[in-house]
Amino acid sequence: MYRCAIENLKKWKESKYRKPLIIEGARQVGKTWLMKEFGRLFYSDTVYINFDSNARMAELFSSDLQTGRLIMGLELYAGKKINSENTLLIFDEVQEVPRALTSLKYFCEDSPEYHIICAGSLLGIALHSGTSFPVGKVDFLKLYPLSYKEFLMATGNERFAGLLENCDFQMITNFKQFYIDALKQYYFVGGMPEAVLRFSENHDFNEVREVQKRILDAYEQDFSKHAPNEIVPKIRMVWNSVPSQLAKENKKFVYGLVREGGRAKDYETAIMWLSDCGLVHKVGRVNAPYLPLKAYEDLKAFKLFLVDIGLLGCMAGLKAGCLLDGNDMFKEFKGALTEQYVMQQFATNSNFNVYYYTNDRGSCEVDFVVDNGELAVPVEVKAEINLKAKSLKTYREKFGPQIAVRTAMTDYKVEKELVNLPLYAIEELETVMIHS
Repeated sequence: MYRCAIENLKKWKESKYRKPLIIEGARQVGKTWLMKEFGRLFYSDTVYINFDSNARMAELFSSDLQTGRLIMGLELYAGKKINSENTLLIFDEVQEVPRALTSLKYFCEDSPEYHIICAGSLLGIALHSGTSFPVGKVDFLKLYPLSYKEFLMATGNERFAGLLENCDFQMITNFKQFYIDALKQYYFVGGMPEAVLRFSENHDFNEVREVQKRILDAYEQDFSKHAPNEIVPKIRMVWNSVPSQLAKENKKFVYGLVREGGRAKDYETAIMWLSDCGLVHKVGRVNAPYLPLKAYEDLKAFKLFLVDIGLLGCMAGLKAGCLLDGNDMFKEFKGALTEQYVMQQFATNSNFNVYYYTNDRGSCEVDFVVDNGELAVPVEVKAEINLKAKSLKTYREKFGPQIAVRTAMTDYKVEKELVNLPLYAIEELETVMIHS
């Protein structure tokens, strides 16, 4: 399947300022596949090293980190010559040998000609454990589950994905029912590569759910395996509370929903752990929508979203029929899924800083405010075709934004500075911002 991150890797390969690259992301979002596919497509040869339970690599990196000696050891291990010009070196699960992480500093300084990409499922956690990390000596790339557009490409609908990328809204509107139907499928399947692959092969929703359950089980095992023992129960409690947190009309994270009487100091470390793992997106509140939004962040208020919409539906026990055919009992949670979907698409855009806005009285709330460095754009999210957005109206009257966006299951339409953007096209928000 095609991943848009390949384009970022091509730019990295061609950059004269290239440093060793670390790909960050949650377990099973496709980091290993992406690295190998990149090597297959753009290099004559690839040397893949998995550091998990690899005693020989632990020994190689345990002493002198002189790069010439390390390359010789890697060549002996791989049984082939490593040519600096056309060989891609892949270090997978690199967090398992912390000194391999440290060695990236020396590759950057002493042997920048080598092309090195690293990945690790819990790399964010490794960075907090006293590891001598090569600050300033590596590049980073974050990988997320497949976006809706990537989902279309993976399921054989590349031409429909192309229409979205080109923002051909006249043609898109002609085929809107296709996009809506595919979006409902994406709500269920989500973007975890294995789940998407299974769905693309046989369109069996039950098989997709089994894949998602296995992924969730693996995450639960990671909690016990990698987190400090004293916070494992708190991580589980926060993790399992996310569906109920998002089901509330006001989706602000409430510690009391995790456990009665719960307070910030009880769960801050657990939330940070989940965020560092890439398993949750933490979206902060701003009390004024001015640039940069970071300067107006209220550190006490935030929303938590999961890494993937399919996993959220699996945790909530949603059946395919509820999503695909509609169910009145499901109405309340539909808003949670829709906001999760929108946040997930925003996360794939590295140019965006994402927050939400409420006034001090709590009488006006805008689901998201997106900052691309030039504009702060409010985004009101509606699950169906309801275009009543009282809070967005109040926000616009108070702050007069250059662009405001309302996204729902509606057609593309521009009314002065208000853009009605279909939910299935929300991934193209940046292009819309540039041309509005």
